Amino acid sequence: MKDYHINIFYSEEDEAYIADIPDLKYCSAHGETPEEALREVLLAKEGWLASARDSGKPIPEPRYRPAIYQVA
Repeated sequence: MKDYHINIFYSEEDEAYIADIPDLKYCSAHGETPEEALREVLLAKEGWLASARDSGKPIPEPRYRPAIYQVA
């Protein structure tokens, strides 16, 4: 199984690095460094997946790929 794509970027507004997983609605985290944001979003992902499993909600397949990786 492929894993979920994670975006990491710096937000001037939040003055922090933001990490999000586009395939998992509202799954995001922040940190003072890109590494911290990544650690936090991986924890958020595990919580997101556990919550979906516990409540019987569907878990989406990893599909999102940035435009630079899409074949024309």
